[in-house]
Amino acid sequence: MSGGVDSSVAALLLKRQGFDVSGAYMKNWINEDGVVGHCPWREDIEDARRVAGQIGIGFEVVNLMRDYREKVVQHLLDGYARGLTPNPDIMCNREIKFGVFRAWALANGFTAVATGHYARRVPGADGVELLEGADRNKDQTYFLALLSQEQVRDARFPVGDLEKPELRRIAREAGLATADKKDSQGICFIGEVRMGDFLRAYVPDMPGPIVRASDGRELGRHRGLHYYTLGQRRGIGVPSNADRERYVVVGKRAAGNALLVGFDHPDEPGLFQSQVRVHSLNWTGAPVSQARSLEGRVRYRDPRVPLRLVPDGAGTGLVTFESPQRALASGQVLALYDGDRLLGGGVYA
Repeated sequence: MSGGVDSSVAALLLKRQGFDVSGAYMKNWINEDGVVGHCPWREDIEDARRVAGQIGIGFEVVNLMRDYREKVVQHLLDGYARGLTPNPDIMCNREIKFGVFRAWALANGFTAVATGHYARRVPGADGVELLEGADRNKDQTYFLALLSQEQVRDARFPVGDLEKPELRRIAREAGLATADKKDSQGICFIGEVRMGDFLRAYVPDMPGPIVRASDGRELGRHRGLHYYTLGQRRGIGVPSNADRERYVVVGKRAAGNALLVGFDHPDEPGLFQSQVRVHSLNWTGAPVSQARSLEGRVRYRDPRVPLRLVPDGAGTGLVTFESPQRALASGQVLALYDGDRLLGGGVYA
């Protein structure tokens, strides 16, 4: 229970369905360095505790701070330092919620871990399958793309069949303390703070040139490649051209520590891709071992797009999109689908 309305209603529904439920708050990050960000963990714990009392279930706080720093935060910082764009929310689900926390739950006599994710879990021919949430505007299967079948088996998503307005109605009618609480918008572990501010506190600046990719002309200086990601429009620090076209990031060049920029055109080299290699391929159910036409969500909130995957049997594969896709940043995740069924995902090389 995170202290939000989604996990509050998830607990309520399970209790109504007759399950023996206990609530737990994962204490992952409290900004103990005092460097950046506001993580309202105290308020969230109290909100979760109040809801547990209203529902009539047990509640405890589970301290996972060491694991979180090692498995998520350090992964994030190492990735950005290498010029990648990691996804901490996906790593949190795989390594913490359904990793360390799931292991804790099983060791303490529980049979499953339930969360407030908008996803549906159904029986399938090869085990348990995950379907997109009924509320397509809130669907969160993208963030579950790197879970294993074993993790999916022990997961429960009680609110996956609900749309958000209905979930709010259930919470209000039950008088839950979180019924009208605003949804959190921050990074999964640091609260309401911009990623750039967080990186500035933990990754040293490494200045270098901002170079126009088309002709190699230096346009300015950047503070560090880790502050930028492919396709970024804002905050680059160089003015638009004479035609008032704004520059976007089209690449990073290790030689010379250069940030490459260009214009937001379909023919801009490096910005749009029809083919991309992925690594760390993961399957939530039966593996896809042969070339196959699928759909992919290239990033959260983007619609599914047609593609063809040719896996090579070594956890990597070649993806060919039916139409070019914009800004596929190395380190980000491609979620793979068969219709509304999540199959798994891979990481852009």
